[in-house]
Parts: sequence; structure tokens; C-alpha cells
Amino acid sequence: MGGMLGPHVIRGSVLLPEAELQWRFSRSSGPGGQHVNTSDSAAEVLFDLAATKALPEVWKQRALERLAGRLVGGVLSVRASEHRSQWRNREMAMVRLASLLAEATAPPPKPRRATKIPRGINERRLREKKARAETKRGRSGKDW
Repeated sequence: MGGMLGPHVIRGSVLLPEAELQWRFSRSSGPGGQHVNTSDSAAEVLFDLAATKALPEVWKQRALERLAGRLVGGVLSVRASEHRSQWRNREMAMVRLASLLAEATAPPPKPRRATKIPRGINERRLREKKARAETKRGRSGKDW
């Protein structure tokens, strides 16, 4: 069954090779009848992020930093058990792993530049505020 899913694109031309993945299968919890007690349909994919050669060094450092809470000894683990079929659970685990790595290796967003509020907008806001206050002040029942 090795190599049946093929390489998965992380971002751009960077691929996640099947050779660097380890698979584990276990019994899924939940409904499924008698068959669920005998089939290993839950899939778990393990990817050694610390030792991989598939990612550029900058991406690898960024991913190690961002996924530090999910790593055990530099290994990233993703589990899928929603489907009754092992094949579909394998696909789900691979999609999750690829999207997790794509998000973790993405460049940081550009820092926000503070902009100054134009004077005209601020003056108009204060004018409207004064007019509203005047309207409310005119509603008091002092003249009655």
C-alpha cells in the first residue's frame, strides 16, 4: 500500500514525499456495527519535521517554531477517524497534514502601518456629534 497516495503539494513546488511518512492504523471508536471491532480504520500519519529534507531550511525552522506544541521529538502526528473506510481516513489525514504544514510554513504577514485619520473626517465627526447633542438637549422638558 506504500506510495498509493503519492506526493502531496504543500505550497508552490514543494512536495511532501511518501517516503518520509509513517502510517499507523488502529480501531476507530464510535458506531459501525460488528465490523468496527475487527478492522483498523483509523489512520495516523507521522512526519519527522526535524529531520526532513523535503522542506527548505527557512520553512522548516518556521514550522518547528509554530508547531512546537504539537511536536513530540520533532515528529508531527495527524490522526483521522471520521470515516468508516481506512482509505478515506488516510486521505483525510494527508489533507490535514498538508494544510497544517502549508499554514505553518507561510511567511509572516506584513506589519500594519499606522495611518493618520484625515483632519476633515475628524472635524465632520465632531460636527455631527455636536449636532446630535444639541438635538438631545432640545428634547428636555424644561420649557413645558
